[in-house]
Amino acid sequence: MRGVAIVASLALVLSAAPVFAQAAQPAQQPKPAAPAAQQPPAQPAPTVPAPAAQPPAPFPAGAKVAFINPQRIFQESAEGKAAVTRVNALVQKKQTEGQDKQKQLQANQQKLQTSGGVMNEAARSQLEKEIEKQQVEAQRFQQDAQAEINELQQEIQNEFVKKLQPIIEQVAKEKGLQLVFDVNNAGLAWGDAGLDLTGEVVKKLDGGKPATPPKN
Repeated sequence: MRGVAIVASLALVLSAAPVFAQAAQPAQQPKPAAPAAQQPPAQPAPTVPAPAAQPPAPFPAGAKVAFINPQRIFQESAEGKAAVTRVNALVQKKQTEGQDKQKQLQANQQKLQTSGGVMNEAARSQLEKEIEKQQVEAQRFQQDAQAEINELQQEIQNEFVKKLQPIIEQVAKEKGLQLVFDVNNAGLAWGDAGLDLTGEVVKKLDGGKPATPPKN
């Protein structure tokens, strides 16, 4: 079961990342709103000071079980944030390429609509074939782009679990634990806050040094 539950948790995080979609049609311009009745200037809201950060709860002495939140580890660690940036960059790249293809298709469709009636049969037929080809290529591009994004997400997930697993084992061995639960999959209804090792694992993961494999 090493890493199996963690993979499921990270899959939820990565599935929330943007997915590729064809360029959206330009939004309609909003109609100008009717002038509203003059209202007195709004008063600025009172500034509420942010709550002070609470120190982590102490780990209960003698505890043999603990838990982590893999989704939080991914979202809060430098490693996870860099991974999300990689996915978003690929999504943006594919969206830009898709928009360019869509513009070329729309230009030919507009040309056929406005000039098709005055074209000779050969020119009109050639343009129709080009439009059909562009439509097929656009659909194939969209499928290939989504597959490439999915492949990157899977690669990132596997790499992250590979780096995370020995760190969890190291922390567990250091504390003499017998079990470490994944709070996203364990159905945990309550747990002592001191048993949450998420923050400690994030710090070790961001330390840049590989965890020493625990001795059996």
